[in-house]
Amino acid sequence: MYISNIKITGFRNFKDSNVEFNDGINILIGHNNAGKTNLLKALQLVIEPHYRYRKLNAYDFCRDVTLDELKAHSPSVTITLTIKNSEKDYNEQEEDLRVIANWFTQMEDGYEAKLTYRFYLPAEKEEEYVAAMGGVEELKAAWSIIENDFLRYYIYRLLGGAIDNPVQPEMDKLERFDFQFLGAMRNVEDDMFYGRSTMLRDVLNFFIDYGVKKADGKSKEEKEAQFKEIRNTFGEEAAKLMVALLSRLEDGKDVMLDYAQETGASFNNALPDFKSTLTEQDLFSALKLIIKYGEDIEISATHNGLGYNNLIYMSLLLAKMQADADGGYMGDNAKVYPILAIEEPEAHLHPAMQYQFLKFLEKNLKKDHKVRQIFITTHSSQITAAVKLDDIICLHRKNDGTTCVSYPGKVFSDSEDDKKSKNYVQRFLDATKSDMLFARKVIMVEGIAEELLMNTMARYDGVSLEEQHVAVVNINGRYFDHFIKLFNTEDSDNAIPKMVACITDRDPEKRQKGPNHKYKTCYPFELHKDDEHYEYMVNAEDAEHAYEAHPSIRFFSQDAQKGKTFEYELALCNPTLELLVTDSMSNKNEIKDMMGMTYEQAKERIKHSDKWDEVKSALELTGWDDEEKKRHLVAARYLSSVGKGENALELCLALEDNYELEEGDDKSLFVVPPYIHSAFEWLLR
Repeated sequence: MYISNIKITGFRNFKDSNVEFNDGINILIGHNNAGKTNLLKALQLVIEPHYRYRKLNAYDFCRDVTLDELKAHSPSVTITLTIKNSEKDYNEQEEDLRVIANWFTQMEDGYEAKLTYRFYLPAEKEEEYVAAMGGVEELKAAWSIIENDFLRYYIYRLLGGAIDNPVQPEMDKLERFDFQFLGAMRNVEDDMFYGRSTMLRDVLNFFIDYGVKKADGKSKEEKEAQFKEIRNTFGEEAAKLMVALLSRLEDGKDVMLDYAQETGASFNNALPDFKSTLTEQDLFSALKLIIKYGEDIEISATHNGLGYNNLIYMSLLLAKMQADADGGYMGDNAKVYPILAIEEPEAHLHPAMQYQFLKFLEKNLKKDHKVRQIFITTHSSQITAAVKLDDIICLHRKNDGTTCVSYPGKVFSDSEDDKKSKNYVQRFLDATKSDMLFARKVIMVEGIAEELLMNTMARYDGVSLEEQHVAVVNINGRYFDHFIKLFNTEDSDNAIPKMVACITDRDPEKRQKGPNHKYKTCYPFELHKDDEHYEYMVNAEDAEHAYEAHPSIRFFSQDAQKGKTFEYELALCNPTLELLVTDSMSNKNEIKDMMGMTYEQAKERIKHSDKWDEVKSALELTGWDDEEKKRHLVAARYLSSVGKGENALELCLALEDNYELEEGDDKSLFVVPPYIHSAFEWLLR
């Protein structure tokens, strides 16, 4: 079995939400305050047998309600888990049925059971509540009345089966679930380092004499006989140790106990003395966890880093869950369904260790079966890059405060085109690109130059991408179609509802008419200059039209007749800005000279070659004025001299330094390309 769904009504930021879960691992992602922790808390309210915080407070109610709604009826919380049969052939299935048999709601095509938590005002108080709300005119006052006058009457109930005909779930059945929750702010020291801690002692008690417990070829009676022999031997040796200890106290004991007589502690012939037996449990308390480095170095675990100790703690926790689920050890008290919920496992962990830890959890789940279902909340792009799209559940809080749930793996249909897109996204959704899943808004760009410079250009444009939680994602080419499927809510209800601006180059091309001719890049001033012999093509036009009315996705590119690439546009908009010319560029001096020249002078400054003679000839045929032709000539020369990665980094640093200058301190004017400005204006409105 597995928890297939949770329906949450009226709890925290969940007004009325359904979340579907995977049979196995569930990676819950989303920006801050999207509801990831609240979702785990909702699970805990239902499934953890002895959870002590089921009595909620006023701030646990969903506040996304109107005054009229509060006046009409008291607020309540309802959380329902749906449990279905697993398609995985685990040995636990038969025992599963015994646990949830009384909660069934369906038995056709597999089974379905429900378990519900409700927190509500008793019916007999509802009339009094409505009367108290009658004259309230402010929402804040209504919540104050609920908290001060009615919250103490609220009750909670756990219910099994259909909500319209529920049964009281038996506590012994609830106790067969093992819900282990590791919060983000966890202190593992008290639970791990010393043998007196409950968890470590339980683990030690299970794994002591483990070789005997799991020995093959021995009957239960033979194992019990061997246990008895081991314990007897241990008891005899322990008794000798205690006799030796008491003999060392013999002389001093008489003097020490004399004080008892003087203080009156020996009243009515009551005399203090010492006597003891020593068991394995007693000695567990003397143990402490150490870390060994080689043969000679031993360090207490208290001196390790937080990340390392968190890994050790989680491994011990899994060991405890294994012990608690062992029927041979726990008998009828054995846990049937171990669940592990972890908040932000990336805390204190190096990215490489995050990846290794995730693979360890997957092995534990799929191969070792020590845990049946795992829920992880994370802000780590390393983790999302390491799991399948189908494992990811994305929570997104809209501007109106409502929370929606998206499933990136489900946006792709079974069509060949979607299968191709899903495989592409799955393969190339690395740690950098995974940022698009966490941000509130996304800018997709084609290359490293746009990625590095986008935040800087936003500053020049008077806006901040960081403050609005915008991720700039380099998709390394024109592969927008694959990635925007994750966000296209008009095509799929499972898509993530984020605003996405796609910034792409025009990249005009031409090819000679006739068979076997391929398109080659050209300059915008070459477009349609020889329609008799050439065919022309400009990128982005179809995408612009396709998404021009889309509510959350838009394409932006340079002018269709005069645009080419990002670097070309930088120079086209800033034809006299020497700041654009970086040390890594070729032809540096030539370009700087051209920036200060007239068009005729700039033409002469470029060395003669077939390529540049052809460029000059094409410019002459445009009909543009000299200023426009000079801008394009400089832009063409600039583009031909740029090495993308290194130049972008140098240019980013130069523009940042220039931005920090005060007006008048040789600060240069930098013009943000119009299509980039339009993207900012649309995205950050």
